[in-house]
Amino acid sequence: MSNVEKFDIVVIGGGPSGISLAKVLGRKVKMAVVRQEYKSMIYCAMPYAIEGLMPIEKVYKKDELITGNGAVLIRGVAEKIDFGEKKVILKNSGPIKYDKLIIATGAYPFIPPIEGSSLDGVMGFKTEDDLRRIKGMIDAGLNKAVVVGAGAIGVELAQALKSTGLKVTLIDMADSIVPNMLDKDMMNDITTLIPQNGIGLILNARVSRLEGKNYVERIILSDNESISFEDAPEVKIPTGKIIKGLVVFSVGVKPDTTLLKDSGIEIGKDGIIVNSRMETNLKDVYACGDCAQFKSGITGKVMQGKLATNAVPMAKVLGRYLAGEDREYPGFYNGAATKIYDYYVGGTGFTEKLARDNGYDVIAGYGKTTTRFSIMPGAKILRVKLIADRKTGRIIGGQIVSGEPVAARIDLITFAIQRKCTVKDLTSLSYAAQPYQSFFPAANAIVLAAEDALSKFRENNINI
Repeated sequence: MSNVEKFDIVVIGGGPSGISLAKVLGRKVKMAVVRQEYKSMIYCAMPYAIEGLMPIEKVYKKDELITGNGAVLIRGVAEKIDFGEKKVILKNSGPIKYDKLIIATGAYPFIPPIEGSSLDGVMGFKTEDDLRRIKGMIDAGLNKAVVVGAGAIGVELAQALKSTGLKVTLIDMADSIVPNMLDKDMMNDITTLIPQNGIGLILNARVSRLEGKNYVERIILSDNESISFEDAPEVKIPTGKIIKGLVVFSVGVKPDTTLLKDSGIEIGKDGIIVNSRMETNLKDVYACGDCAQFKSGITGKVMQGKLATNAVPMAKVLGRYLAGEDREYPGFYNGAATKIYDYYVGGTGFTEKLARDNGYDVIAGYGKTTTRFSIMPGAKILRVKLIADRKTGRIIGGQIVSGEPVAARIDLITFAIQRKCTVKDLTSLSYAAQPYQSFFPAANAIVLAAEDALSKFRENNINI
């Protein structure tokens, strides 16, 4: 056993968490990152590679993000963990030993277990293999595609597929697109852009089953309506199989915990159970990123948060904790943004619907300006919605729609939520103004939304 290499820390998974851990710890300890994928991917850029804005290779993250920070990158598949002996057994290359183990195995696309889900032409969208498969289908002459799930990735993928000349339909069970990010009242005008740009849009509908002999030929919806690929030509795709159309499920991901079956690690419905320092129930074993289950930073209750922007801070907290700092992770706020044709949209915290589902009675405030002085060329619309707890006035959500990028403003609202600010607090926000970069000094859309919400509290005789 003396020839088995031993590391202070072994990380299983080379995605956002693994890379972040290497940055924090790679030069401090002897560390290995085990990655089964050929390359780590910039997942959120994958639709733009399909669109042709960049080659697939541009979506790769550099291995130097791990090796350049002092960690050892091991390309291999972890097929078993011996927690008693503190060993990770690698397929085709034997074991390595560890003092501390970090599980960062990520997540995989969820494909509902409906009839027909195993037919050729049905897939998820998360990996390099998924990206190359779709590119190969398009190059082979694919004519029609259906995207199930109108969240950010689903909407981005539908736009990308349409841009290549495909006939595309987008389906969601909600009554608007990106429903977990923005409320319908903020998205009505933006939702119409989907059909206006030639994408079929079906809302308030589920996929009940898929029909076909070898490949998918029909999509049957919950209202018994159907979408048919029967009029599309047969296409021989690079795998050698024949299909007529493509169905991509973009309805969420499931934590990848297959390596931990019967391991003794506590696993919840949404992943490995960890505390605020990313510790599992097993000594010297930690988990972070999409494979871990954690809580909302607002309610303290278990909440989904499968985002790279959650995985990275989870890993940083863990890395700094292992380096000796007293760090804890506060929870998910789920700030996110996307682009829908010429508009940028984003949300953070709870939508009104999600807030009510979590037991909140809420008041919403709205603000509207332009992105620049309205007298300046290129000024575009900017709309803000803030959601506040009626009892306390505390901000628990925010949404923005604009003709220019919104991520920085979403981050500001997220910080206000993190700091437990009330709408009254946010009316005091001190802001900058410049003709090309903001509205006039007289107003700021976030402040206007806070003032609107505060006026509604006063109208209802609620003191905050």
